[in-house]
Amino acid sequence: MDAEEEYPILVAQEGPLKGQRWAISHTLMLGRDPTCEIVVQDRQVSRFHARITPGPEGVMVEDLGSKNGTMHNGSEVTGPVMLQDGDLLGIALAQQFLFLTSDATVPLADGVRNGRLLMDQRSRRVWVNHLQVNPPLSAQQFKLLWKLYENQGQVLTRADLVTTVWGEDQVAGVSDQALDALIRRLRDRLAAMDPTHQYIDTVRGHGIRLDNPVAEGN
Repeated sequence: MDAEEEYPILVAQEGPLKGQRWAISHTLMLGRDPTCEIVVQDRQVSRFHARITPGPEGVMVEDLGSKNGTMHNGSEVTGPVMLQDGDLLGIALAQQFLFLTSDATVPLADGVRNGRLLMDQRSRRVWVNHLQVNPPLSAQQFKLLWKLYENQGQVLTRADLVTTVWGEDQVAGVSDQALDALIRRLRDRLAAMDPTHQYIDTVRGHGIRLDNPVAEGN
């Protein structure tokens, strides 16, 4: 595994390969054909669908004339595209991948990488069980979750959360129902990634806290 960390990483997101990862130490062919380095068994996928090639200037993705296309951050790949950290690739509608420049780009939480939920404030990305939440959270959802994440395990008052999300100038006009609706939407997003655990707990009479269990393997 030490050698893998020296190379960019491709992590399978939604699709039949979900959770698997590959070090991009050499050219990777993606497709339905069993000779491909990454085999996606789905009828939407062409036999030789796309190619990922590392080089001196970075990692490049190309579509190989596939029937149903390759997507890069939601746009169709029509020529060679250089990948950037955090880019999302779609092979037809069958399989999605996350590109990371190395394992070190998975965000740190106070130097610790052991929670099931991880956040990176700079890129506004969220991971649950090593899978990136996509599409990204809304600005309000991210603000709320980041406040809880910074203080995970602590109970925060509803007033604190309203101030964080809407700002002090708007506090008086924000109803309990608005905060409840935001929390519900955020819970739904997280539940879609990990239905086995409720990350946002309501502590009756006190407030809200983040329950972020240790990830498996840590």
